[in-house]
Amino acid sequence: MDERILVVDDEKDICEILGFNLSNEGYRVDTATSAEEALRKLTPEHALILLDVMMGGMSGYKMAEKLRHDGNRIPIIFLTAKDTENDMLTGFSVGGDDYIPKPFSIKEVVARVKAVLKRSAGQSAGPGQREGRLVFGDVTIDFDTKEVIIGPHAIPLTRTEFDILTTLASNPARVFSREDLIDRIWKDAPFVTERTVDVHITRLRKKLGAKASLISSRPGYGYRFNYTEE
Repeated sequence: MDERILVVDDEKDICEILGFNLSNEGYRVDTATSAEEALRKLTPEHALILLDVMMGGMSGYKMAEKLRHDGNRIPIIFLTAKDTENDMLTGFSVGGDDYIPKPFSIKEVVARVKAVLKRSAGQSAGPGQREGRLVFGDVTIDFDTKEVIIGPHAIPLTRTEFDILTTLASNPARVFSREDLIDRIWKDAPFVTERTVDVHITRLRKKLGAKASLISSRPGYGYRFNYTEE
């Protein structure tokens, strides 16, 4: 493997530890100790960012928000000492692909990096690999642009949100348990919990706005795509 990773953390020791261990896994690693430095160092060659949340100056959330606003879809894994549901919601809402609380194990970081990169490369099986579109009335799911189009408006989704939506929409008669979704969407990530699924569903519904009811929950069972032709 030869993917290039940018590690951003204001603690130099963490940068060095992650850099050393990821290099041993075969990755090319660059480090930065601030978001401002990271933005200067970031290049199109980078395949993923490991991004600390709490830093002096620009926070990790603000950096991610800026990248997404500028149209940069590079996968981002947040590293943070904060581990509440609201913090996870914030991380995913600004375009994060994963969220690792501190203190973390190196094995966990490596596993999550591999899983996110694999999803990013489109190697994992799933409905998002197919070309074309799914159309439900005035809602279109575009596999090429990875967007959901509601009427005239295109809504960009994170990679994980898009995978969840296409999994549900491609099987509208089926109720997916949280475990089912973890097996499909996070197949190679060993540390994902059912709460993570709920957080992503919450963010996805918020982005769908008036069409949030397309994703319905079955208490005790899971989630399904809920569309009825008018």
